[in-house]
Amino acid sequence: MSFILTETIGQVLKITLNRPDKFNSFNREMALQLHEALDKANSDKNIRAVLLTGEGKAFCAGQDLAEAIDPNGPGIKRIVEEHYNPIVQKIRAIEKPVVCAVNGVAAGAGANIALCCDVIIAGESVSFIQAFSKIGLIPDSGGTFFLPRLIGFQRASALMMLGDKVSAKDALQMGMLYKVVADADLPASALETATTLSNLPTKGIGFTKRLLNESMFNTFEKQIELEGQVQVEAANTYDYKEGVNAFLEKRKPEFKGE
Repeated sequence: MSFILTETIGQVLKITLNRPDKFNSFNREMALQLHEALDKANSDKNIRAVLLTGEGKAFCAGQDLAEAIDPNGPGIKRIVEEHYNPIVQKIRAIEKPVVCAVNGVAAGAGANIALCCDVIIAGESVSFIQAFSKIGLIPDSGGTFFLPRLIGFQRASALMMLGDKVSAKDALQMGMLYKVVADADLPASALETATTLSNLPTKGIGFTKRLLNESMFNTFEKQIELEGQVQVEAANTYDYKEGVNAFLEKRKPEFKGE
């Protein structure tokens, strides 16, 4: 069975988590299949944006705990190092926009995978839960890195320690998300966003993502120096030249992602 479904829609690669009977919780096979899908998104020049979502009632309930406690299973160390760390690293390393359409509960690693994406759109009935403290674990999948940067140290600390359920509305107010839409509108809205991004200058979007990644570590001086270097790269792309010419000629640009 394929636990990860992929579909190319125009220049968008739609990736769907597909264990709906388990609320799309991860086992090893599903994690490794997601690695492959993300690698395809990264390497295929015809793919200019990624859309990540879940099948059924949940986005992702995190780790399949039956596998986590199985004495013959991979064990927590391998689950973190071989399953989740590569997933969030690949999402951040792809120099293409990754839109996450959160279609149901996002708990544990599922919440944190969503939070590492570039643009997060949630259905109005969605909830986010840092469920780790309820079973004596710590937030993984980059949660302790991304969540404080999105919503601030105090709120992140409280949510991680208390394990409160956060509604989509509250998550939006906190700065955790880009947008909340009606549940019925989520698939179309998320695809429209991903399609819009896929038609923009892909290289420039990728450079922006690279700079945002670097900004999490850099000093102000180092960051503006890097901006200057990357701006030169951007100015040497086809899309920059096309964008300028289209502006001067008062026409719609036709970007190629080159």
